[in-house]
Amino acid sequence: MKKKINIQLMTIAVIAIVTTLLMAVGISRDLFWKQIFEDLRTYACLLENTGLLEDGTGLEGDFFRENLRVTLIDSDGSIIFESHAQADTMENHGSRPEVREAFASGEGEAVRDSATIGKSAFYYALRLKDGRVARVSKEADSVWHVFTDAFPAILLTLSVQIAFCLILSHFLTASLLKPIRQLARGTDDPGKPDTYEELAPFMATIRQQHENILKNAGMRQEFTANVSHELKTPLTSISGYSELIENGMASSEDVVRFAREIHRNSNRLLTLINDVIRLSELDTAEQREAFETIDLYEIAETCVNMLQINAEKNEVTLELRGSSCLIQSEKQMLEELVYNLCDNAIRYNNKDGRVTVTAQPRGEEVVLMVEDTGIGIPEEHQERIFERFYRVDKSRSKSTGGTGLGLAIVKHIVAKNHARMSLESRVGEGTRITVVFERVGSRRV
Repeated sequence: MKKKINIQLMTIAVIAIVTTLLMAVGISRDLFWKQIFEDLRTYACLLENTGLLEDGTGLEGDFFRENLRVTLIDSDGSIIFESHAQADTMENHGSRPEVREAFASGEGEAVRDSATIGKSAFYYALRLKDGRVARVSKEADSVWHVFTDAFPAILLTLSVQIAFCLILSHFLTASLLKPIRQLARGTDDPGKPDTYEELAPFMATIRQQHENILKNAGMRQEFTANVSHELKTPLTSISGYSELIENGMASSEDVVRFAREIHRNSNRLLTLINDVIRLSELDTAEQREAFETIDLYEIAETCVNMLQINAEKNEVTLELRGSSCLIQSEKQMLEELVYNLCDNAIRYNNKDGRVTVTAQPRGEEVVLMVEDTGIGIPEEHQERIFERFYRVDKSRSKSTGGTGLGLAIVKHIVAKNHARMSLESRVGEGTRITVVFERVGSRRV
């Protein structure tokens, strides 16, 4: 980055220097030409006012000693007088640009360069009162010739300027990068480094990202520890029961009971592994679900039918209410969401309890509500029940086969669907969880 900034600063400096030089040359040329033409105009007016251009005889000899050349041209373009040559040997000048312009508008100017001698000839033509044209000309070094002569000095000046810019860009780059280096060295430092206001939002974002990374790392570490603990319990049971059977230390009645426990713990392991895998899939930001228009009521109906046997086993009445309501989602996610909410409501219910599932449109939204008459959730636990492996009643959860991940999966699915979720619960009275989706359309069933 430092090298890139240095190169950019030097590029800007060189472009600025060269551009300034070219502009200076162009301005100098214009001023140089303007001054010469002003001088030639002054000479021409002076000659006209003094009467020396009547026949040109007063212009002979060394009258002009400043390399000034005077030509007197008749109205037909023929040469009447030429101060530096024989007039009768010269060609007609009527087609010369400055002469033609003088005949037309009263005065004319022209510059003709000679590449061989490195000089420029400046011509000024003035139409006299009698219709003739007096042309005054002068040779001078061309601007480019002057520039070539001064090139060594210009090159030296450019070298000094570029060297100065190189040193200055080094210090400017160091000054620009200083706050970023301070930030890199002190990400955990809450104090502000010596920097500019424009970097404050950037620094705040970096600090927030750093805090999030640390937080996520802590959560992952805690999650790994919880998974290890949850896996250890059923594996220990399976290992213990199978060892007793292997060593012949179990009676025939015990073998059946041990096999039942091994089967129960194996199922718990499979459920736990499936939930962990599903959470990992939902955590993957790059994963894109294929959303489609789905009837939430039909999904709820399917889940209720699947859980009827489980509800009867736990002596709980499971009921579905509502009407057809369409949302944009993915079928598997919705089935997991409804299934986990209903399964939790059955698992933590009382005997002869009730679970009511409602899916219906409400204005521009679709509402899924799962309400039970179970044991309820204490207020101090309500904010944490959607955390992974968080259990209010750990003994009851494990005895009923819960993994502690069902509501964490629900929370992820709600976020994936850009829905919102609310919880209402009272100990001994029951719990109601409401999920609100954006509505696509509705039809009665």
